[in-house]
Amino acid sequence: MLSSPHLLGIKNITKEDIQLIFNTAEQFKEVINRPIKKVPSLRDTTVANLFFENSTRTRISFELAEKRLSADVVNFSAASSSVKKGETLLDTVNNILSMKVDIVVMRHPAPGAHHFLSQHIDASIINAGDGTHEHPTQALLDAFSIREKLGTLQDVKVVICGDIKHSRVALSNIFCLQKMGAKVKVCGPPTLIPKHLPELGVGVEYDIKKALEWCDVANILRIQLERQDIKYIPSLREYGLYFGVDKSLLDSLDKEIVIMHPGPINRGVEITSDVADSKQSIILDQVENGVAIRMAVLYLLAEKRNQNA
Repeated sequence: MLSSPHLLGIKNITKEDIQLIFNTAEQFKEVINRPIKKVPSLRDTTVANLFFENSTRTRISFELAEKRLSADVVNFSAASSSVKKGETLLDTVNNILSMKVDIVVMRHPAPGAHHFLSQHIDASIINAGDGTHEHPTQALLDAFSIREKLGTLQDVKVVICGDIKHSRVALSNIFCLQKMGAKVKVCGPPTLIPKHLPELGVGVEYDIKKALEWCDVANILRIQLERQDIKYIPSLREYGLYFGVDKSLLDSLDKEIVIMHPGPINRGVEITSDVADSKQSIILDQVENGVAIRMAVLYLLAEKRNQNA
């Protein structure tokens, strides 16, 4: 059973929790590949999806996971809600909880919003992304996908390339991979790499070819222009020239590495189509594993909640 009633971030859970989520996800992956893809595990559970930021892939993945588990699902979008009229986060959630919601899946632009909420409401909280802080289910599905491809995470060398400074995926991945015994480096322009990363035991590389020569797995992130309040790079074209991963760069390596991307992909900027769609890429496996991982998290939190009831 999970050690926490919430999934607020990878930093807050144990290696044993991650292992349990992986083992549970393996069982759910078998379920979603059957002709009848539904199980009644969450039949009496109500889940509210609260997205205060735009999301397509994460929201659809969670919704699919909830429906595969037979949960009752309530969807909330801030763009068409009373938040626009000045309602506070706590009021919004309390109004939804008065409808007897058990689990809240939330994406919010403010780092720490989920911690605040977990201290004030009686529901299990799943962090679907908080600002530039964490995105725990993405990190879990990334690590699960690497383990599935390579058979282990112990001593696997993973480089995370791109806009590390504005990425919640990067931080969660670093925490998750290190807890599971992997070695992590980051690569990108100096302006997009936070100064504190070496304190987390993470290597820093500014040469993309050297980074790819070192790693077994490259997790390539997009440039998050929507989060950048000043210009960190001269242009996307220049970024693509110096840090983009294309087929000729991959072919110049003396080994075959695994290519990942959490999406959405800016094709032709951080990665070219012939790399994203190559046999080295496990990008579509990440999408499929996302549903299984989220099913596992929802199921285990509901189990923890029922035990504590």
